[in-house]
Amino acid sequence: MNSSQPIYDASKLGYGKMAILGIQHLFAMFGATILVPILVNSYFHGEGLSIQVTLFFAGLGTILFHFLAKWKVPAFLGSSFAFLGGFATVAELKSGKFADMTYGQKLPYACGGIVVAGLLYLILALIIRGVGVKKVMRFLPPIVTGPIIICIGLGLAPSAISNASMNWPLALIALAVVIVFNIWGKGMFKIIPILLGVVISYIAAVIMNAMGMTNADGSAILNFAPIAKAGFVGLPPFVLAKFDLTAIFVMAPIAIASMMEHIGDISAISATTEQNFIQDPGLHRTLVGDGLATALAGMFGGPANTTYGENTGVLELSKVYDPKVIRLAACYAIVLSFIPKMAQVIGTMPSAIIGGISFILYGMISAIGIRNMVENQVDFTKSRNLIIAAVIMVCGLGLGDGATFTIGSVTITLTSLAIASIVGIVLNAVLPGNDYEFGVNPHGDENRGIHV
Repeated sequence: MNSSQPIYDASKLGYGKMAILGIQHLFAMFGATILVPILVNSYFHGEGLSIQVTLFFAGLGTILFHFLAKWKVPAFLGSSFAFLGGFATVAELKSGKFADMTYGQKLPYACGGIVVAGLLYLILALIIRGVGVKKVMRFLPPIVTGPIIICIGLGLAPSAISNASMNWPLALIALAVVIVFNIWGKGMFKIIPILLGVVISYIAAVIMNAMGMTNADGSAILNFAPIAKAGFVGLPPFVLAKFDLTAIFVMAPIAIASMMEHIGDISAISATTEQNFIQDPGLHRTLVGDGLATALAGMFGGPANTTYGENTGVLELSKVYDPKVIRLAACYAIVLSFIPKMAQVIGTMPSAIIGGISFILYGMISAIGIRNMVENQVDFTKSRNLIIAAVIMVCGLGLGDGATFTIGSVTITLTSLAIASIVGIVLNAVLPGNDYEFGVNPHGDENRGIHV
């Protein structure tokens, strides 16, 4: 097997190897996916989102997305960080009906806002379906999508450093293993470097923990206490969403951010796999899939879903582009959601390992954005292109907390990536001298997911 060539049908590798590749994608998404409910729990003082429910809807949402996208797009849907500000705002609502509520009683209303946010995806999907993806994508040329994809990767970079800094030796072991197997590995070992990095560095963590070594902050490298407390089998604690206009106006506008992220992620996946996903199965279908997955999760007490850049990095590194592998990871997530003890076992993975692995994954995403512009021959000798790219990247990377503004009594927060996307689209539309003509470079357009 020439593992340097892309693999679009993983069944050729055998079902055993496919199963292992699915586990690799599971590990790639796991850290970020469970971090969202952990953070939300801190806002709701322990009465927030459940890790089990989060895993269940990450898996189910991914499968629903694949179904609506005609089983063609190798995307994994994990927890969205874009809605964290909304959760924090709802948790601290103290007026009207929220005045006497506990934090746990406020959570269903935040989830109701997520349901509405997910349904807003359907509106954009209808617009794209009505006017055609080509007209819509004229407003998203490579000078806009390229820097946005770069921001997706680099925007995640601080979390990689933060995690790795907990234990640099452990993080560097994980990073070194990934590099060694990706460059010098043979056969199957070459296409599962992420999984090998996780396994080998976890073994190193067990040894280091047994030797009495600690993290940089003095905490234990491994903490097995949550495993002992967790049961072997248990239903995820679903919560039925409730609806209130105040919470809806807090959560729903964030869909603007997540929809822009979706378009950037689908462009990144298209560029990675060199397949035409924005036209086939169509951006309108992927938006519907992402939106309905988000609405379904919110309806039963889960966080919003979003296409995951971490798994796009795995695609780029492994060169295995078969969506069936992603669906296996989704099935694993669903099974784990019913096994609290196993979920806690994976949850013991030191954050330093996630940080070391993320060095590669997040950098790969940004590199895809650079390739996006190179293959489309973006001319950076022209001032308009420099201005658009510069403003997008400063907004996307500089506005760490996004922008918060108040309309009436409602506070709305847009993420930095949403602001960067909106500003980039507007600048491209109004600045004179647009040197991009849709369809002139079919190869470049194909690698952005667009086809004439």
